[in-house]
Amino acid sequence: MYRAVEDVLQQSTVSKRLFDIVVAAIALLLFAIPMALLAVGIYISLGAPIVFAQRRPGAFGRPFVMYKFRSMRQPTADSTSDADRLTRFGRWLRATSLDELPELWNVLRGEMSLVGPRPLLLEYLPLYSPRQARRHEVRPGITGWAQVNGRNALSWEARFELDVWYVEHRTMWLDIKILALTVGAVLARRGISAAGEATMPKFTGSSEASDKIG
Repeated sequence: MYRAVEDVLQQSTVSKRLFDIVVAAIALLLFAIPMALLAVGIYISLGAPIVFAQRRPGAFGRPFVMYKFRSMRQPTADSTSDADRLTRFGRWLRATSLDELPELWNVLRGEMSLVGPRPLLLEYLPLYSPRQARRHEVRPGITGWAQVNGRNALSWEARFELDVWYVEHRTMWLDIKILALTVGAVLARRGISAAGEATMPKFTGSSEASDKIG
């Protein structure tokens, strides 16, 4: 019985990876010219560098370098928050999620999936409760169950619970459903950011994590 379950999970993982490769490759070809135009716009608006690269935790917490189009000015003494550093063009990039397009390269490299919990900051890893940490049992995604159910307007606890729900219920059909819902969420520009934030406030740990530590 356990062997049969393991075989099914293995087949599902292989199918998901193949799906990721095919869709990411096609998307990169289709968006090649728009991405080039965006790069020019970013250079005019913000200067170099055009791409923002940052180490993020991948599957099982293993670090990788995630790539996004840059949407913020470089920090200065006058910038008090990330929201202050967003330009008008940068806000548009965030609102349309076009800043995420370079992550398709991460998908091709096998560091990310099209669908999965969003990769957050490495500094958050020790702050998760054991249940919240389950979000790292799969590859992080460009979009995910939390992104189509509130995105950055959610509390951290609600977002992590949706991430873990995805880990426990993931299927190819669910991935396809999430991708379809993502199109609607992007067009409606829902949940782009929490109030007064570029995305969400910094995660400092939850009551659930504190209870586990205590």
